Amino acid sequence: MAQWLEMSYVLTDMDDERINALYPPDTFPIEIRHYLCQWMEEKDWEGFSPDQSDKEPLAQALLSDAVLLLESVADQQNIVERMKLVQITKNMMTRPAMELANKRAEGKTPDFEDLSFLKNTVFQLQDRRKRIHSCQEDINWEMVNFEALQSVHAKSPAERSLRELQVLSKKIQELKINQKTLTKLKQCQDNFIVKMNVWQWEQHKSVIGYPFTDDLNTLCEEDMLLLSLSLITFLSFSSFVVEKQPPQVIKTQSKFSAVVRYLLGESLVSGQPVTMKAQIINELQARNVNLAFDNVGELINHTAILDRNTATKTTNANFRHMSIKKIKRADRKGAESVTEEKFALMFLAEIFITGHETPFKIHINSQPVVVIVHGSQDINAVATIIWDCAFAEPDRVPFVVPDRVTWKMMIETLNVKFCSEVGTNHNLNPYNKHFLAQKIFDQPEYANDLSDSVVTWCQFNKEVLAGRNFTFWQWFEGAMDLTKKHLKPYWSDGLIFGFIGKQHVHLILKESPSGTFILRFSDSEIGGITIAYVSHENGIPMIQNIQPFTRKDLEIRCLGDRIRDINEILYLYPNVSKHEGFKKFYTGKASSGSFICIYCSGMLLTVKSCIRLPPDGMEYDFYFNEFTKNST
Repeated sequence: MAQWLEMSYVLTDMDDERINALYPPDTFPIEIRHYLCQWMEEKDWEGFSPDQSDKEPLAQALLSDAVLLLESVADQQNIVERMKLVQITKNMMTRPAMELANKRAEGKTPDFEDLSFLKNTVFQLQDRRKRIHSCQEDINWEMVNFEALQSVHAKSPAERSLRELQVLSKKIQELKINQKTLTKLKQCQDNFIVKMNVWQWEQHKSVIGYPFTDDLNTLCEEDMLLLSLSLITFLSFSSFVVEKQPPQVIKTQSKFSAVVRYLLGESLVSGQPVTMKAQIINELQARNVNLAFDNVGELINHTAILDRNTATKTTNANFRHMSIKKIKRADRKGAESVTEEKFALMFLAEIFITGHETPFKIHINSQPVVVIVHGSQDINAVATIIWDCAFAEPDRVPFVVPDRVTWKMMIETLNVKFCSEVGTNHNLNPYNKHFLAQKIFDQPEYANDLSDSVVTWCQFNKEVLAGRNFTFWQWFEGAMDLTKKHLKPYWSDGLIFGFIGKQHVHLILKESPSGTFILRFSDSEIGGITIAYVSHENGIPMIQNIQPFTRKDLEIRCLGDRIRDINEILYLYPNVSKHEGFKKFYTGKASSGSFICIYCSGMLLTVKSCIRLPPDGMEYDFYFNEFTKNST
């Protein structure tokens, strides 16, 4: 009965044609649903279909019960209603039993995906949603009247007061159902908005490497249901989403794409084309609700048609070949660089919704982007985006981010970004994390835990590291890029220690046998990996560091082959034979002419194995600073 009461509120706003479609007078008249509502809602109508002949006896029994109940109801009605119900019972008895069962099974709930039904009901629900509070007031008032009348009736029972009590009781019940329905609608809408915000927030964080499911189908299904229950006007604005974000670092004169999706595509007026337009806005404009903006950039191919794809049942505007021709920058503050300035793409359209004569002006902004004019700016621009994606607060003022965060937050971001960029499940270990903290804070390697220390944006990518001419991010990104392009399998197999300081290397190698080595990222060179190993001279351990291998070196000869070629290294720390650890990475014969440059405390000591170079067509220049007596 509760279902029918809720449905009856919707039916009052429907046209006769739609009501007859839901409850065909010749097979399943609305009177059956009305008078037998409680009986119908108590029965199990699942599984009835025309091809299930085995359900015929059950359908026949249900039909008989329905006829008897309807005849009983008819006896209690006035002459006009009684004659109408008698005629319905006669018609029912001439119809196949399975027909009633099938119609009931199909008609348990309205078809919420039928937007011709939705357009006639959704707008009336707006007023009901606003009446949640007044509904509660009505309930409170009627409850006071009911209790007062109940007290009077208890003292002086009378037929009149009993009827009034029954009327009041029914009214209170209807008010409660109405309030419950309206509250459910509000919760449904609020849940959808929350889920949409979460989807967009996770999309934003995914730039760093956090997991993200970009499937919008579930949200679309919830949105379509919500369309039948909530405020289409409000949802029209919240149901546009940038499904495929533009690149967050965009170089002028370069092509890029973006896709905007409208989750309520079925609500658009049929045959009324919608053109979406994109324009670039700066940070100040992104904070302004006024859409009358001066152009800060010139976009090429900045329009797209909002198309309905019948195969995927999605409505998208696909901007395939956009390009920023030129950009107008704001006045910079202090030492702020162009790679710290954030913009966004704003997507705008006027849409016509079924049931509304005037169009809705809608817009949505992309995630922040940094516009560069030269590839050399890319690394610093990426740093701006990473800081924004990692540390922006939900529902922030565009595009405000804190200028300092705890190291605990920073190192989590670096770990996620490193694993995502490299494409590995091998995380940074505690030693790596501690060394990176020591590096960015310029602290001794044996400093205490720095997790709660505060790291600033300037320390991340504006101030150069002590004794270097590059920033922390530039150095870290170089190691990450080298690992991604040339060292991924080695890193994933745990063969590269990576981020570790020289003092720590000395500490763990000095007690190891000669030839024990560690692979670590170079401190002094961006995108370099070096081999530190221990040798003994007169029983004294000496820690040697081989000249770092860079991207160019590893493009000529892979790391595995280089390790095989170096006779001085034998065991990967702590005690893994180098052939056991690296054999699967060997690609060919050992080189007969490798120059192995050995460093100790930053000074070149020895050049060993100086024979001839492999015939690879490359030219090499060699510089020798100092030699030991046993140089060859």
